[in-house]
Amino acid sequence: MIGRHRHQRRYDGQVTVVTGASSGIGRAVAVALAGRGATVIGLARRRSLLDEVESELIQRSPLSTTEVCDVADTDAYRDVLDRIEDERGSIDVLINNAGVDLMLPAPGGDESTVREVFDVNFFATVAGTLAVLPEMVRRRSGVVVNVSSDSARAPEPGQGAYAASKAAISAFTESVAHEVARHGVHLHVLYPGWVPTAMGLSGNEDGGSLPPAMVRRTADGVAGLVADRMGGPRIDINAALLPLVAPIARTFFPVPYQRAMQRFATTR
Repeated sequence: MIGRHRHQRRYDGQVTVVTGASSGIGRAVAVALAGRGATVIGLARRRSLLDEVESELIQRSPLSTTEVCDVADTDAYRDVLDRIEDERGSIDVLINNAGVDLMLPAPGGDESTVREVFDVNFFATVAGTLAVLPEMVRRRSGVVVNVSSDSARAPEPGQGAYAASKAAISAFTESVAHEVARHGVHLHVLYPGWVPTAMGLSGNEDGGSLPPAMVRRTADGVAGLVADRMGGPRIDINAALLPLVAPIARTFFPVPYQRAMQRFATTR
């Protein structure tokens, strides 16, 4: 689904906050949007990596910057967003990208793992979204992109915490999107496919097989897709079509689907 577009969409002067901007998809999105004129504020936990991306952002958009922020601390995250709005006048675009992927084996898993994953993946996304919406609704313009995962549609063995957090993001975003659409505000769910980031590679550290080529994407390719599609009429931004088949297979061929997933569990 990622292809070339004849006319690149511009974001000149639009204040854009990207979480998880120090690496992977977040970094690629931040750099891509700065290259299209956005004033990007990149948030992440690691100062050293933020310093590297900050230089790239400023080269493309001189008013861009970065800031250390652990979005799992939702009070601190909201404070940062409030301050950015005060200092910059508005937040026109918010990309909730920060995330963690921790395995939840069964048996042997612990609920603390689920809480840790939800704090970063889901509750931070909710906090950020709800923090920027009032001003966006008042201005009758704004975009929020919340990064989900195809694991939300086809949960893999051992991914109970991660898949559940991403499914929660999808449901939350879609519900809120329906509410604010009449106010000119666009909420999107990004399904990026499988991207070889540090987190994306974590499931293959033991030499396991990679996902099918049809779902593999690059961070730069996903970033270009986000820049082209956000603000459009569709809630979902799908980088790959194949995962859309999973719910259909589960519905019409439940036993073969379950057996396939159970076989996958034995190979991990």
